[in-house]
Amino acid sequence: SFFPTFRKFCHMAAAVASPLLAIPSSSAAGILAYLDEDDVKLKTRALQKLYSIVDVHWAEICNSLPVIEELSENTSFPAADLAAATASKCYYHLQEYNDALRLALCAGKYLDISVRSEYVETILAKCIDEYKSLRQQQELLSSGKSSLDSNDVPEGLSKPIVIDPKMENIVEQMFQRCYRDLCFEQAIGVSLDTKRIDKVEEVVATAISAGRANILPYVFALCQNARNITPREFRLSVIDVLVKHYGTLPVPDYSNMCFGLQYLNRPEEVARILDLLLRGSLEDALLAYQIAFDLQETENQGFVLKIFANFPPQIVNPSSSAETNIASDFAIQQYEERLAKLKRVLIEGLDVDLTLNFLFKHAHTDPAVLKDIKTAIEGRSNVLHNATIVSHALMHAGTTRDSFLRENLEWLGKAKNWAKFSTVGSIGVVHKGHVHESMNLLQPYLPQDGQSTSPYSESGALYALGLIHANKGGSGDSATITYLSNALRNAGTNEIVQHGACLGIGLAAMATGNEELFESLRAVLFTDSAVAGEGAAFAIGLLMLGQSESPLAQQVLPDLLNYLHDTAHEKIIRSLSLAIAMMVYGKEEGADTIIEQLSRDRDPIVRYGAMYAIAMAYCGTADNGSVRKLLHVAVSDVNDDVRRAAVTCIGFLMFRSPDVVPKLVSLLAESFNPHVRYGACLAIGISCAGSANKDAIDLLTPMLDDQVDFVRQGALISMALLLQQTSEARSPSVKRIRELLASVVTDKHQPILAKSGAILAAGILDAGGGNCVLSMQSRAGFMRMGACVGVMMFLQHWYWYPLQHFLSLSLAPTFLMGLNKDFDIPVGFEVLCNAPPSMFAYPKVEEKKEEDKKMVATAVLSTTARAKAREARKDALTRRAAANKGAMDTEGPPLEKVTSHLSTTSYLSIDTPHAAVAEPKAKKLREPSMHALNNPSRLTHQQTRFITLQVGQRYVPICRQANPAGLIILLDKEPTLPENVVKVERVSLGQEEDAAAPEPFEWDPSNE
Repeated sequence: SFFPTFRKFCHMAAAVASPLLAIPSSSAAGILAYLDEDDVKLKTRALQKLYSIVDVHWAEICNSLPVIEELSENTSFPAADLAAATASKCYYHLQEYNDALRLALCAGKYLDISVRSEYVETILAKCIDEYKSLRQQQELLSSGKSSLDSNDVPEGLSKPIVIDPKMENIVEQMFQRCYRDLCFEQAIGVSLDTKRIDKVEEVVATAISAGRANILPYVFALCQNARNITPREFRLSVIDVLVKHYGTLPVPDYSNMCFGLQYLNRPEEVARILDLLLRGSLEDALLAYQIAFDLQETENQGFVLKIFANFPPQIVNPSSSAETNIASDFAIQQYEERLAKLKRVLIEGLDVDLTLNFLFKHAHTDPAVLKDIKTAIEGRSNVLHNATIVSHALMHAGTTRDSFLRENLEWLGKAKNWAKFSTVGSIGVVHKGHVHESMNLLQPYLPQDGQSTSPYSESGALYALGLIHANKGGSGDSATITYLSNALRNAGTNEIVQHGACLGIGLAAMATGNEELFESLRAVLFTDSAVAGEGAAFAIGLLMLGQSESPLAQQVLPDLLNYLHDTAHEKIIRSLSLAIAMMVYGKEEGADTIIEQLSRDRDPIVRYGAMYAIAMAYCGTADNGSVRKLLHVAVSDVNDDVRRAAVTCIGFLMFRSPDVVPKLVSLLAESFNPHVRYGACLAIGISCAGSANKDAIDLLTPMLDDQVDFVRQGALISMALLLQQTSEARSPSVKRIRELLASVVTDKHQPILAKSGAILAAGILDAGGGNCVLSMQSRAGFMRMGACVGVMMFLQHWYWYPLQHFLSLSLAPTFLMGLNKDFDIPVGFEVLCNAPPSMFAYPKVEEKKEEDKKMVATAVLSTTARAKAREARKDALTRRAAANKGAMDTEGPPLEKVTSHLSTTSYLSIDTPHAAVAEPKAKKLREPSMHALNNPSRLTHQQTRFITLQVGQRYVPICRQANPAGLIILLDKEPTLPENVVKVERVSLGQEEDAAAPEPFEWDPSNE
């Protein structure tokens, strides 16, 4: 028995001693046997062999996992890290990734993250996920609050969270690997996921030093899409880092610096940057003008006013040198000229004048649409009468074209009481932005010498004044706000006038947070008048829009919340709930406390306001928790209004991800509850406006024939929003929808709600003369504050129809207008659109030609027809017999079958037929694949991505980071040559478009 044992020992020793000895590929049992030996070297050598074959024989090695794990935990064992690496791979193949990561952390040098293998990538991913989870728990503990439910809180969450240094070491190695591979996007992603602001700064600095400055706009885009970076405080700290590094570039990016400072609400720093640019070269001054136009596009009136208020005063340095004084005087004069131009943009409303000029001259609406609607609804319903007026207002919003109203004054006079209020208010929509002529325009409706002829007309005029000056009333000398405040004071106890004055104040002073105005509005609110209180509550929300963290808001919010339960008027409760929702606009997590308080209220009207508070606080963020909460309420609340609001508000949260919304609400669109279906329609319309999304069209199409009238109304409005600025070449649905709208209006069997929806849809479809689209964000990616609140207020027309005019606040003009240094329009500037002209063309206006009156054929009786046929045959035979016999018989005219108008009996006609002459078909010219856009031209949002700059032009945009769109400042590369420009003139009151020039002709005096 000695020799077999000795031979076995020799074989085992040889297997351990010789590294080149081939291991049998069929089994690892021989190697595993050494793990039971007492010799440390044998165990170490065995683990080395096992580690090399673990990917092949892992199933067999797993049987010895307890032994291997025990070795990895033995601190005195020299190959503990090797044992841990082997065990980690076994658990990896078993798909036990938590245990695989736990042991990989102890593997030391055997875990080389530079190796490209599936195992390493999986362990790294698991490590980062675990590290992210631990970091989030640390953040929750440090912030003193948890967003998790009580059942979901981890057991150890109440204890301090300690992250293993080994895990942090692996994460650090991963960052170094990204730096080596120049994968800065992956590194910044891990930094953002793990909330490591220090790593964000390190990655950005490393990328810039490596020549990858494009990391800055990449991160900035992630910050604008708030869904990627939460919470809001961390996102703002990231933007702060970006602003610092934008300034350290070889050529500082002042444009994005100002955008970031607007997010951070630092108007004084923006003022310093603009002041610095104005004192620089001509290009710097042009950049300052461009930044000012972009800031105006965000519609944050309060922020813009603070910028100009924080401009540093002009400082003159005394000098003894005459030449220096002359140079200094020239510099001061140049600076003052540039500052005056900047003031025109920021304060005096130059952007509004330019927009009005474009909308007036480029309006493309079909006047026959409104005429047909007016004819179809004549004398039928006051609801349809008001819908037609609102449709006209939206169709001509901002164009100042009110010829339809002036041509139908008698028809307009049918509006009584609140309908008159809405009619006069619609003038403000048509003349939106016509701030310089607003008082002259509305003078006939405002009180004369302190006497009012009609309180409804006066109130509507004050409402229209607010719509004209919406988000612009605080500019300049604030004369409009002063006038509205005096009107509110002089209204006394007339609640009708108070209602219009309050709405006007809220619109004109939007987001300014003026304490004096707030006190006057609160006094009206606390009178407990339903009509006046509703207007005051809405005005408070508009005035304090996004101001919930201000000292004034913190002081008055408890009183407003208490008054919700003290008043008995539903109109005040609803409007005050919505006012609180407006106050928390854009606050995200900062609004959670108020949202929770409103959501748990017993009153369904207050819960209704809570849904819009979620929409305003998280607008455009696509926050998962908020979407989940809205979906839960949509299927669980006992009140239909709350459920409808919950579904509708999904559109506010998801409008930056329009492709997701149809799938998200597809099941809700099939709900048995019509209010939920209505909400699903509006959610799609709000989020997908102007996109012509095919999935959205397919989802809305069945609801156009819904059994419930108000669901059809919502589907028609949403379809119109969806197809705004969409040509028939892009979507065949456009023609079908226009025909459907016309048929619904003229169909006598359609209910009033469906008809009113079709009338409103007709105006929305061609909003702003076909040059406007509903948009809640600017071209730079900022939220358009006025647009968001405008859509929210429009949706309240369910309860108060004059609020339909608020939709005009959300209409954004889509055009391209290049301006030179003097704010004139150069004629020679063009851009190239790489798409056929029909793809983004205006809708065709079909001129209805008067048909020529034709004589109606006389009815022929069947007996008369037969008698005439017999006589005709006899005459034909007689003529043949009398013909010359020598001549060739000619065939008579062929007999033609003619049908009687009064009988199915036919007779034969021998009238000479006229041979039809085939006209040659005109050859259809092939449409070009691209076309040039002149300055200015309409440029839709969907068209922007097809735009490129013409090479070799005299004028180039001062900012070249993105495709040109909107108001752009141009740099003249040949400033010494004369310019061919068009002066921009303000649209005067009652101005009509110039008639088209006649066709060329020759005049001959002899023909007189």
